[in-house]
Amino acid sequence: MASVPSSYNPREIDNTGDIPGRRAPLITGNQTYSSVTEMVCRVAEDPQPSIWWILFGMSSLTAVMFLSLIGFLIYKGVGIWGNMSPVFWAWPIVNFVFWVGIGHAGTLISAILFLFRQNWRTSINRAAEAMTIFAVICAAIYPGIHVGRAWLAFWLLPYPSLNLWMWPQFRSPLLWDVFAVGTYASTSLVFWYMGMIPDLATYRDRAKSPLKRFIYGLLCLGWTGSSRHWLVYEKAYTLLAALAAPLVLSVHTVVSFDFAVSQLPGWHTTIFPPYFVAGAIFSGFAMVVTLLVPMRKIYKLENLITLRHLDNMNKIILATGSLVGLAYGTEFFMAWYSQNQYESFTFINRAFGPYWWAYWIMVTCNVISPQLFWFKWFRTNLVAMWVVSIFVNIGMWFERFVITVTSLSRDFLPSSWGYYSPTLYDGLMFFGSFGVFLTLFLLFCRYLPTIAISEVKGVMSAQEHADHAQAAVLAELQGKDPHTTHGH
Repeated sequence: MASVPSSYNPREIDNTGDIPGRRAPLITGNQTYSSVTEMVCRVAEDPQPSIWWILFGMSSLTAVMFLSLIGFLIYKGVGIWGNMSPVFWAWPIVNFVFWVGIGHAGTLISAILFLFRQNWRTSINRAAEAMTIFAVICAAIYPGIHVGRAWLAFWLLPYPSLNLWMWPQFRSPLLWDVFAVGTYASTSLVFWYMGMIPDLATYRDRAKSPLKRFIYGLLCLGWTGSSRHWLVYEKAYTLLAALAAPLVLSVHTVVSFDFAVSQLPGWHTTIFPPYFVAGAIFSGFAMVVTLLVPMRKIYKLENLITLRHLDNMNKIILATGSLVGLAYGTEFFMAWYSQNQYESFTFINRAFGPYWWAYWIMVTCNVISPQLFWFKWFRTNLVAMWVVSIFVNIGMWFERFVITVTSLSRDFLPSSWGYYSPTLYDGLMFFGSFGVFLTLFLLFCRYLPTIAISEVKGVMSAQEHADHAQAAVLAELQGKDPHTTHGH
């Protein structure tokens, strides 16, 4: 079991309200610069708790199952899935859009909130960025295996070829996905890695194993912490943040074009780009809450990832959930106002047709459950927020299912209608993608800095640090607990 640092305060401190004339601290427990470093570094330096090994064993076995099923799929063909006429786009596309949406919160927290100088992002941005990378990896798998001949997936790329008539169709939004998601993934990866460089140098300097010292030294690119290094780093980080910020809006907009540029009722609508972006931020923040609530408990990080961070994220979930609910209502209004019989039938069919159960699960999870966050108790109660975040993730998956399957299953000709039912392989592969995601996230917690040490120190004022350090020295001289003595 990982050792508990002396600065750890087991009591949950409510820092969600500001004191008159002064803002409540983002970091609790009277932390100093050295205690912040100690608290983050011990996550990778100390032996992992038993729960980590249990979760890693379960997730890695699930990931192996997923990779084995991909091999079986290539061997047998996509017929093992439930895809059928007319529902040729089924769970693989639903899962692809779901995972791309999950990856939006990381870049939003890191880039957009950084540009707006929102200091509360500092304790959660590193884990959210890592989540972005791993979610995009899971998303990228599905288009590759959905094409049927997975070994020809490179045809999607504009590579030099003598077969000029077999070049990608640049008017297809599916090809736009390749460029949008590829750009997003590469930019997010560089942004995530660059932000870790100062903290990797800290890991290098504290490493006791020569192998770890060499690996961390290689990864930190010779960082010394000089003023010149900090100047170049901060310029590059700001430029990357400015580059990544538009990608938050553009990537899921392009993904929505997969549906919006078609002529199918229920898809052919101009509300999809903003609707998809709001839904992506909604599901992405919910996944961050789902991961950080247990992570902060397992690694005793409650003083760094505080209730204020979680409360702010829950407020964003409430706001984006309300936007998603507005989009649902707008879709129904436009279907009625347009007087288009096909459009009207599609939306009535969603709510009261054979897939009514999926539609009302979506509405309950995405529209009703986030409204609990109007009450502060739900926004600051760990169990309540964790349950709501899981409901949001479930609801957002069902949203993609409802959009994709209900529109395809009943199109213009009743003679071509069909009812889509997934097979066991559909369910196991979706479950297996979570195994890949969690395995990568657990390895990230084990070997890389889960919290941006340098950025957390940046939001702690120098005076506050000096006062806490002085209080700690005085308390030690007096034989008291230094973390019950305040320096003010």
